[in-house]
Amino acid sequence: MPRLHDPSSRHFASDNHAGAHPEVLAALAEANGGHQVAYGGDAYTERLREVLAAHFGPNAEVFPVFNGTGANVLSLQAMLPRWGAAVCAESAHVNTDENGAPERVAGVKLLPVATPDGKLSPELVDLHAWGFGDEHRAQPLAVTVTQSTELGTVYRPEELRRLCDHAHRLGMRVHLDGARLANAAAALGTGLGEITSEVGVDVVSLGGTKNGILFGEAVVVLDPSAVEGLAYLRKMNMQLASKMRFVSAQLVALFEGDLWRRSAARANEMAARLAGAVESLEGVRIVQPVQANAVFARLPDGVAERLRRRFHFYDWPTGPGEVRWMCSFDTTEEDVDAFVEALRQALRSAS
Repeated sequence: MPRLHDPSSRHFASDNHAGAHPEVLAALAEANGGHQVAYGGDAYTERLREVLAAHFGPNAEVFPVFNGTGANVLSLQAMLPRWGAAVCAESAHVNTDENGAPERVAGVKLLPVATPDGKLSPELVDLHAWGFGDEHRAQPLAVTVTQSTELGTVYRPEELRRLCDHAHRLGMRVHLDGARLANAAAALGTGLGEITSEVGVDVVSLGGTKNGILFGEAVVVLDPSAVEGLAYLRKMNMQLASKMRFVSAQLVALFEGDLWRRSAARANEMAARLAGAVESLEGVRIVQPVQANAVFARLPDGVAERLRRRFHFYDWPTGPGEVRWMCSFDTTEEDVDAFVEALRQALRSAS
């Protein structure tokens, strides 16, 4: 098939726009050929369990799935009874970008809380953590956080521990949407377990698509008592891959060595480079701390439209003129510099 796109093209709309890392493609080729038992009985899925146990602890249970929405919905559905509810940040992906799937598919009520930086705290959880035992109210039995957050901020380990301890004292479980967990760990200089299993998180949606694999994520259960029927629910939710070896092989390639950290650190570094280059430009204001691979900025009227003639990126609904720029594992210094120069030209034209 002829190539239908320019492989040198880079955008700043989403880390989902990037292709697959060459090491992941090589792993897929290695996993191909011959027959392997379907539905998770293959050698690659078994190896994935060993790899993730090294990160998250020997009690970790691993359930590969197709995508992040599936991982989040499946996790919450397995963690909560039909009358259960989950407290989340108002900006959380489960609340804003999953088209009601937690409510419609999982039957889970979300209890969103407005946050200035995308992060929950015990005090914010307490805004909804009440009415226990009241039959007239959906029971707040889980907290779901995102690391790194949808606003590009990162929870420090002590923040997560305080949040998990508080939730557990209230009888609530903690789910972590780790679509960009690798970016958070790279930014903090920690391992994956130091910001999940070691601070009290019960279940993780472990991301890979935003960090260089083609498709696939995994639900990682850190406390088996926190879920019920997850294996059955995965099938019911259409998240059980028949040729699971091709999901698992990618995740093994990502997490067996340091590819996850190298790729995430690269994306973070490019976001820092971008923020450092634009923050001094007249009319540009960085509106969130740049802690992972996202830059949120506010631009003068008309600038975003001009800049978008060359680069894709998204407007953001948190304020007028606000935009989000995302960097990926394959973003280069030249990509960033070209974007910054295009922004300079757009600012001059708008003024």
